[in-house]
Amino acid sequence: MAMLAEIRALLGEPGFNWTDPAPWCELEREFGIEFPADFREIVDAYGSVQINNQLYLEHPAGHLVHNLRESIRGDLELFREDDMAEYLPSPAGANPGELMPVASATTGEWIFLRVPDSPSSPWRVLVQELDSPASVLHEMTFGEWLLAYLRGEDVTVSSRNFAPDRPFFGPLS
Repeated sequence: MAMLAEIRALLGEPGFNWTDPAPWCELEREFGIEFPADFREIVDAYGSVQINNQLYLEHPAGHLVHNLRESIRGDLELFREDDMAEYLPSPAGANPGELMPVASATTGEWIFLRVPDSPSSPWRVLVQELDSPASVLHEMTFGEWLLAYLRGEDVTVSSRNFAPDRPFFGPLS
């Protein structure tokens, strides 16, 4: 919760504030994993948004045009194709050590959550740049990664190019 307060201080007050766990339960049942609490909390607060005209976050609520479940399905299909699978350092999927696509950027990056090897291991964030075979595994939670991004730290997706004054967000259209 402290992480969300720090994100809110940088990004501004969220307007979505989703409280029904049903879309997450359906998403988690479909893919057989429980998404990290910080990721769920942030997405529940902000919904489907574009941050700094660059980073796309989506919520799994079924009534939304930009729906996380549909995006994950399509992205998993894409990254399981032979010519795209070679871009990733690990397979895309929901098994331990695999990469679950959860966000993308206008600058050609995909943001993945690395599924922990064991229940006691932490989730990590991998950013894959599709214009090169480069990827960076960040030893941080999604909330820590997003906070670093909002602060303009080098987490592969550069917020300062798109938000020179301060971070901002708007609904996906």
